[in-house]
Amino acid sequence: HNARAEYGKQVVKHLAERLVKRYGSGWGFKKLQHCLRAAYTFSEAEIDYAVRRQLSWTHLRSLMFVEDELARKFYMEMCRLEKWPTRTLDEKIDSQLYERTAISRRPEEIIKAELDTMKDTDRIHPDLVFRSSYFLDLVGLPDVFSESDLETAILNQIQQFIKEFGSDFAFVDRQKRIPIDGTVYKLDLLFYHRGLHRLVAIDLKLGRFKPEHEGQMLLYLRYLNRNDRREGEEAPIGLILCSEGNTEHIEYLMLEEDSPVKVAQYYTKLPDKKLLSEKLQRAIAIAKEYQRNKEIDNREPPE
Repeated sequence: HNARAEYGKQVVKHLAERLVKRYGSGWGFKKLQHCLRAAYTFSEAEIDYAVRRQLSWTHLRSLMFVEDELARKFYMEMCRLEKWPTRTLDEKIDSQLYERTAISRRPEEIIKAELDTMKDTDRIHPDLVFRSSYFLDLVGLPDVFSESDLETAILNQIQQFIKEFGSDFAFVDRQKRIPIDGTVYKLDLLFYHRGLHRLVAIDLKLGRFKPEHEGQMLLYLRYLNRNDRREGEEAPIGLILCSEGNTEHIEYLMLEEDSPVKVAQYYTKLPDKKLLSEKLQRAIAIAKEYQRNKEIDNREPPE
């Protein structure tokens, strides 16, 4: 990174030529460039930790191109816990998984604390599991579809659906009956998450998120907590999947850290990555601005 950079490049080039002669084509100039980048990106302690956790060189090669340090740490820990092969890691990075998690919208110190906790205890915070949007690229879904069509398509493609949610989700029930005061409600989908040790209720909604959706989900969660929660499990948590994103409503709702209800937007086809990035950055900016204003209000002395 100084005036002798070109000279340094020649050193690496000549070293690569010598290594190829001695050890074979796997130690060419491009490989050494990757090694240099890894050395600049990871500390020796991080490399040692990754190797001990069975992360391969190809994992590190993918991780070192993630510029954001917190995102890189997130992917490293998720690789370790969910045992992602390199192809899965690349898919998660390409689909901007970290940017879509609820945790990415928290203040930096909270993100660091949760990632450290996950590293030390293998305990996963729900905000590391739930996303602000899901990609449900389902084969056979008509251009005009109902919530029932969506549910059927999800169940027909259950393996793909669970893969998008993460490897720890297990399917429990469909159209789960919730009888309350003589009225029978039906919860669209019920899963169990092994890492969170809790039931996960999922409601599919066409259109934009409405505040009454949260009230309905809270009713379902209270019923599940009383009637379906087993000994040793955490309280159930709910996810409302909406086909349209009214970002500000969702962001303000999800700023409540301990809320048992999460809201996400689902996409039946992958959106343009640039457009998605812009939407996500706007959502993050709204959340951070709201958080800053909240902190300023809390600091202001009473009149």
